Formats: sequence, structure tokens, C-alpha cells
Amino acid sequence: MKIRARIATWQRLRQQPTWKLLAADNAPLTAALLQGLLLDAERQLPASLLHERLARELEELRAHGHAVPRTAQAYVADWLGSGWLERRFPEGASEEQYELSTQAIGALRFLGSLDSSRNVATESRLALVIQQLVQLARQTDGDPHSRLAELLAERERIDAQIAAVSEGRVEVLDDARALERAREIIALADELAEDFRHVRDDFQQLDRDFRERIIDDERQRGEMLEALFAGVDVIAESESGRSFDAFWRLLTDAEQSGQLEAAVDAVTGRGFARKLDRRERSFLLHLTRTLLDRGGHVHDVLQHFARSLKGFVQSRAYLEQRRLHQLLKQTQAEALKLRDRVRSNEGVDYTLVLSSARLHSLSRWRLNDPRTGQVDGAIVRAEGAAITLDSVGELVAQSEIDFRTLKQRVHALLGDHAQCSVGTVLQHYPAEQGLGSVVGYVALGSRHGMLVPDRFEPVSWRGEDGHERRARIPLLYFLKEKRDELV
Repeated sequence: MKIRARIATWQRLRQQPTWKLLAADNAPLTAALLQGLLLDAERQLPASLLHERLARELEELRAHGHAVPRTAQAYVADWLGSGWLERRFPEGASEEQYELSTQAIGALRFLGSLDSSRNVATESRLALVIQQLVQLARQTDGDPHSRLAELLAERERIDAQIAAVSEGRVEVLDDARALERAREIIALADELAEDFRHVRDDFQQLDRDFRERIIDDERQRGEMLEALFAGVDVIAESESGRSFDAFWRLLTDAEQSGQLEAAVDAVTGRGFARKLDRRERSFLLHLTRTLLDRGGHVHDVLQHFARSLKGFVQSRAYLEQRRLHQLLKQTQAEALKLRDRVRSNEGVDYTLVLSSARLHSLSRWRLNDPRTGQVDGAIVRAEGAAITLDSVGELVAQSEIDFRTLKQRVHALLGDHAQCSVGTVLQHYPAEQGLGSVVGYVALGSRHGMLVPDRFEPVSWRGEDGHERRARIPLLYFLKEKRDELV
């Protein structure tokens, strides 16, 4: 039974990108290109820069006889489909960014471990295991007597070391052992830095799970929705979120970071550190910045996921997603009911119009020629236009409401009537400016007249095209006692 279960596990893992990269026919070529482009130097590259660098590497490989018949864009698309690359579009970026997937990094590190000459059972790794076990046993011991005995013994060891140092006897590691421990620390720190990728992937999966739970929740408002509407950051409050928050607080602690930087400066200044290769020394010197950069990226991703999930709920976008999900489930249920009565090849007398797109070859495209849209730049001297005061008055009358004339007409009409409405004024004086005159009378009535609440008046006028137009406006009266205001 165990053998069969293990076979099933290996068959499942064989379909994963890690195993596919290791078992690919051109695995050495692909692994070397991926590592050289996105692992040894920058971890993220924009699409244009990745295509340019890959094309340059392919040209050099062809010059040395390697069979690389495809273009850089084709290789990138293949690697993306195989799960060895990840494509993102960061906020504010002008183009998409590419980086290695977690599975591809795991495969490349496994290949690197095969080429490493490090002994497995090193003294430093054994010392690290013993130290961690002793510390775990001490921190989980609740007996005060044994804890006191350990503290006293530790004090005696420290006193003995102080006495030895006071006498000038200082024990230091030899260069071989110090170099071995330094490389163990570098390897452990490198793995720790790559763990941030796994944390980010966990947050992405957590975000997808939360959205699925929100959409699948059949109740009106589930517990997660209640928490989100209450302002709770469910991703940060999850187990992964709390673990990363504790790690991030430890990494950004001023005292801890100061101790780390001081230790790095001290180690890189020792004589044995000169035997480290350039990559190891560079990684050790930039260890603090590397951890902060990668941790900060995960922290930003965490905040983005939390904001997007909260916005997804507060914008009620999940309601439309839930409705679509329910319609799909209903459709599947109806299809299951009909499976025994309707054959798969039976006609249903329904025509489904499929969406389509017209595709054309690139050869049919034509580049834009700026000369075709070029205009004659010659300047022709024109005669001066004849402008009179009458023509200027006509232009002003067409563009602005002539309130002076409207006031004069209302003032004259109130000389014979105690009151008059806008409709009455229009009956005595036609609207020469069309709708502009009507709007002008309404404006004058609201300022100098009396508005009858909830009452309206039909008015009509003839436009410049000769057609009669009608409208219903608020009932406004001009009163004789306010006639002087219209002067």
C-alpha cells in the first residue's frame, strides 16, 4: 500500500514544473538561460529587457553551434506556459514584469546542489543542530531547579572564558573551520531569502481561497463578509499573515538589525573571508538589504491583497460573481437532469451565435507615412474683412442673451397691466433669440418676479428655422410694484 501511494505521489509530482524542467530534453540549455537571466543577477526583468537579453544570448549560442531555432519571444512564451516563469503587471509599471517561478528556482537550486563539493556531514551543521536542540529543551523546561542549575553552569563557563581572556588566552577558529561555517551561514541565509517567494505564493493562494469562499457562501452574509465589513484585515489576521508579521517585526527591529550589520562587518573583515568567492562575499555584504528588500516586497503584496479583497467586498463586485456562479451551478444541474433523455449528438433546434474576430495577416498592415498627411505650409495673404457695428451686434445677439431688451419689454408691458406672466410677455413680444429669450425671461422672473409653487405654464415660440416649439416652465409673475427694478 505504501509503495502504491508513493508511486501515485511521484506521478503527481512528475507533472509539476520542477520535475518537468529537470526532465526536459533541453534541460541544460533551459536551466542555464533561466539561471543566467533571472537568478544570478536581477530577479525581475521587464518584458522588453528580457526579450533583448535572451535574443543576445541565443545569437551567441548559435555562433557556438548550439541548436536554438526559436525566437526569444517564443522561448519566453514556452517557459511561461510550462510554469517556469511568472508574469506580473505591477502597479504603476509601463510593461509587464517576468520572474522565475518558485518551482523553477527549486529545480535550479537542486541542480546547483549536485555540482556542489560541500560535505553533507559538516561540523558547523552538526553544531547548529545541537545548539538548536539544547535551546529548545531549555526553553520548554518548566522545572525551576533544572533551569537554575543550567544558568549556574552557564555562568561558570562564562566566568572561565572571562578569566582566560583576561590572561590573554583567546581561542579562535582556524581558517578552514571558519570558512566552512561562513558558507553554511550563506547557504542558510540564501534559502531564507528565497522563502519569501513561498510566503508570497501562500498569500496569493490565500487570497484566491478567500474570494472563492465569499462567492460560494450561500448565506446572505457569511462570517468572512461580516469581518470584512467590520474592517478586519482577514489576510493579515490569518496564520500565514501573523507568522510573516512576527518575522517582519523581528527583521525590522532596530536592535536586531544593528547586531546583524555589526556581525556582517566583523566577519567580512576577517582574514578567512578573503577565501570566499565574489558571489558569496557580495551576498554576505548585502544580506541585510536583501532580506529587507524581499521581505518588503512580500509586505507590499500582503497589503495589496488585503486592500483588493476588502475593495472586492465593499464595492459589491462579489455579488455579480456570486450570481454568475449560481447561474452556472443551475445550468449544470439542469444539464444533469437531461442527460438521460437527451443524447449528446441530438439536435436541440437552437442556434448559438458564437463570438468571433476578423484576423488578418501582418503582411496586410501598412506603416504610416507622415508625408501623406503633410499639408501645404505656404501662407496666403488675405484681404481684410469688412466689420461694422451692426455685424458685431448681430454676433453678440446670437451668442448672449439680450437682457436689456427683455427688461425693457417687461417694463413697458407692466405700464398697462398690474401683473403679467412669462407666457403673457411672449404673446406680446416674440422670442427673437428663441430658447435664449425664454431662458432670459425665466431668469428675470426668478430674480424680480414672484414664483407660484407647484404651478407650471405652457409657452411657445418660433425658432430661427421657422418651426414652432413648446415648453412647460414654472409659473412666474412680474408685478407692477417691482416695475422700477427692471429699469
